[in-house]
Amino acid sequence: MTQDVIALTPQMPDARGVLAGLYAGGPDLRVSSSAEGAVVQLHTGDGRPVVTVDVPLFVQVPGEVSRLLGTGVETGSPVWWTEVRATTSIAEAGRLAGSVAGRLASLLGGSTWPADAAHTSVVPVPSPDDDSPAGGPVAVDVLTTRAAVILQDRPVVAATTWLTDLIQSTVQSGHELQIVTPPGTRLTLPTRGLLAKVPARWVVQDPQCGYYDGLTGAVLHWDEDRFTEATPADGRTPLADAFQTGALARGEQQLHLSIRAIHPATDDLLLGGALEAAWQTLTGAPPAGWSTAEPVNLPWSPRQLTELARARAQKGASTWLVAVGAPDRPAIATCRVIHTPAGIEEHLTLALGCTTDTIAPLDVLPELAETLATRHNLTSMLTHLRPARTDLTTPPHHEPPPVPVSFTLGPDAVRTIGRAHAESLEDPRPMRLGSAVCPTLHYALGDGSDAAAWHRLQDLNSRLKARQ
Repeated sequence: MTQDVIALTPQMPDARGVLAGLYAGGPDLRVSSSAEGAVVQLHTGDGRPVVTVDVPLFVQVPGEVSRLLGTGVETGSPVWWTEVRATTSIAEAGRLAGSVAGRLASLLGGSTWPADAAHTSVVPVPSPDDDSPAGGPVAVDVLTTRAAVILQDRPVVAATTWLTDLIQSTVQSGHELQIVTPPGTRLTLPTRGLLAKVPARWVVQDPQCGYYDGLTGAVLHWDEDRFTEATPADGRTPLADAFQTGALARGEQQLHLSIRAIHPATDDLLLGGALEAAWQTLTGAPPAGWSTAEPVNLPWSPRQLTELARARAQKGASTWLVAVGAPDRPAIATCRVIHTPAGIEEHLTLALGCTTDTIAPLDVLPELAETLATRHNLTSMLTHLRPARTDLTTPPHHEPPPVPVSFTLGPDAVRTIGRAHAESLEDPRPMRLGSAVCPTLHYALGDGSDAAAWHRLQDLNSRLKARQ
């Protein structure tokens, strides 16, 4: 299935290396560029896309290559990541992608993923003899009136630049994005979060039922122009056995935090402080790196991410970014920065992988809540605990739902609701943090083992909103 090959080289691919790779298809293919030169494309004479080469990415964050491509991929750090994608509509395109990446690795040293895809042979691409239209996005394998289908045979489907761009373009065109993978593939947390916000479906191949939805388990079939749920005569959509019987290692957990902070729009504002404080409190170290896509390639720098967010805000655009931790302490976060009438808002989602050896640090949540409220303009924080993979990826089988652990209201939120009302609530009774004049209120909901915490959270929200 895979038509993607990645060159991992210690040296930056220069013009000579890129040209050598582009000549892998012989002299008959044409070369064009897009995205202000960030993407180079090989296509046939009539405009049919064959191979796309993305701008090389300098990955300076340790552990990113193995996180996304598997522990068997050995590289030094840092490394240049050059992604070569081939269309599935032309049989020779996959071998051509392997030759492009193989030539880069041959000239610059390093390796490719998959390792057996690399070679340096010339791959002639004959002119197609069908009547399919020329042009079209090389990232899309099947485009119908209602769906854009892509095939991915990677260990992990990450929120790469091309995938985030594709999500945006499919939403704008009114198509549903459908990602088809083999059963061993997983999603990164950022990818799952993005797919949850748009019309999208994760389609998993299965030898028993054909296809099923990797997030719900519903058995799927191809119906005219897209994958959709298979509904038998009784109207009940069956669930795939593979989804229901997937195993979770004992003791694996994920601690999830949803944090919202609102800052005054001042010239000296420095973003990223709330995320760094949460990371430091929960893991003992700051984030290792950040980027606007995966792989995360830049060393952690609040100043640089602030400059990016400010530049995008001047164009009327929000900023979305990913941050990761050190390889020996799995943690990953997404952050959206938006400019609203209330100020500059940071919406953070942070997940921490835990095992029996690294127990979820629930005892430090009040300390974290106070730090965020007194130093980083916390509005609210909601935490959950769930049995799930420590590596923070989503497998195509059932995982138990998260269970609320605590809910925190920052000083401004307490003031809006009414301090007397918010402090008067029982079960749970809030813990007062920070300033005695403008306190932060922290509501403990449980230890993450009792699903009844959902009812306590819903009841708490209802009672708090009753005075708004």
